[in-house]
Amino acid sequence: MKISVLASGSKGNCTYIETNCTKTLIDIGMSNLYIEKKLISLGIDPDDINNIFITHTHVDHIAGLKVFVKKHHPTVFLTQLMYNELKDVITDYVIIEDKIVTADLTVDFFKTSHDASDSVGYIFKSDDKEFVYVTDTGYINIKNIKKITNKDFYTFESNHDIELLMNNPNYPYQTKQRILGDKGHLSNIQCLDYLRKIVGNKTKYIVLAHLSEQNNQPSLALENLQGKLNDNIKIMVAKQNENTELIEI
Repeated sequence: MKISVLASGSKGNCTYIETNCTKTLIDIGMSNLYIEKKLISLGIDPDDINNIFITHTHVDHIAGLKVFVKKHHPTVFLTQLMYNELKDVITDYVIIEDKIVTADLTVDFFKTSHDASDSVGYIFKSDDKEFVYVTDTGYINIKNIKKITNKDFYTFESNHDIELLMNNPNYPYQTKQRILGDKGHLSNIQCLDYLRKIVGNKTKYIVLAHLSEQNNQPSLALENLQGKLNDNIKIMVAKQNENTELIEI
């Protein structure tokens, strides 16, 4: 399995996953042109994308969906509530109700907690390698902790530094409370707390994702984890307008 985070942040999110038989995107929150350029830079033909898995329907996760599906015709996987909002945009789709198997890729999902009609995180598995994708949630239900424990690779939300957020004069109090609430986003501290519970001896990579441009800094997110997890884990920060390398697990 190969993975690259193509974009991550408040302005748009998209991640690429490749197996021997499938090419998949998680979300498509940047423009079609941006996604095409990033895929081509990795040596991937956008026409070869088989699947798009949607986490939720906020614009920073679906902005490029309409144009991309019209041009490249992938199958879109999403929940019924998400489909109710996107039914005028997509034609080739699968409603997620249980674990999905597509070629050599098995995809499980779990509910997250965000102020959208519905929101989910994903677990992708191929050839005994597992990748967990968690962003845009105020917390992770304890019943899902075991489900996402000791996987090979995590893309995990580390949205904000609480002190920076609370001292930000550009954010109204209500917005701050939304971000900090159970239907908001994970802070750096929460990110560490959850990762301490779920990383295991299989874990080799963590990409910190969905960092706030105004309320976080890559250095703060990295320092928050420094020396607190297994030293063998490579930790990176995803960027808004740059893709990560194509990482093989």
